[in-house]
Amino acid sequence: MKIKKPTAPILPQLTQTEFISLDDEIIIEGLQLKEQDLSYQDLRNLVFRECHFDKLTMNRNHLERFECSNVIFEHCDFSNTEWLGASFHQVHFRRCKLTGTNFAESYLRDCTFEDCLADYASFSATNQKVVHFNQTSLNDTEFVEVVWNNLLFEECSLTGSNWFHTKLKELDLRKSTFEKIAFSQELIKGLKVTTEQAVIIAAGLGLSIE
Repeated sequence: MKIKKPTAPILPQLTQTEFISLDDEIIIEGLQLKEQDLSYQDLRNLVFRECHFDKLTMNRNHLERFECSNVIFEHCDFSNTEWLGASFHQVHFRRCKLTGTNFAESYLRDCTFEDCLADYASFSATNQKVVHFNQTSLNDTEFVEVVWNNLLFEECSLTGSNWFHTKLKELDLRKSTFEKIAFSQELIKGLKVTTEQAVIIAAGLGLSIE
């Protein structure tokens, strides 16, 4: 099956700014921002649209019903931020820190994660369509109950990731690595792995290989 690559963010002429202020139910649109710390905030219905953020820090935020479309995040830090039930459309995370970030129950369409650190992140119960993880560390992540279409992993580390209750047919992990990984045995049919990866999976399912 041919994998479709995500559509890149479409950005208009951006207005450069040195500072933004966040609040409930506001729209941040058409801006280029560099180096600002917006951590430890609890916000609802915040919208980012057609923006380029460089070195933005948003640690330990709780963003309820967050919407993000046609946005580039570059060298940004979203460690331990919660984006529960968020919407991401044509979003590119490039060299971002996403350690412990919670995307649970979010919708991701045409999204790219490139050269990111996303260990301990949760993508559980997400709906992912045309999502590409490239050269990204995804150790000890949660991909539980994920609904996906055109999900691609290239040169990623997936050691300790949990895929329980996620259908795996046509998912291709051959270009990535893992030392241990967890799947639902009844949903593993059709998963594409290397011979070495198959041995690791078999051991995790309790098989004795001699």
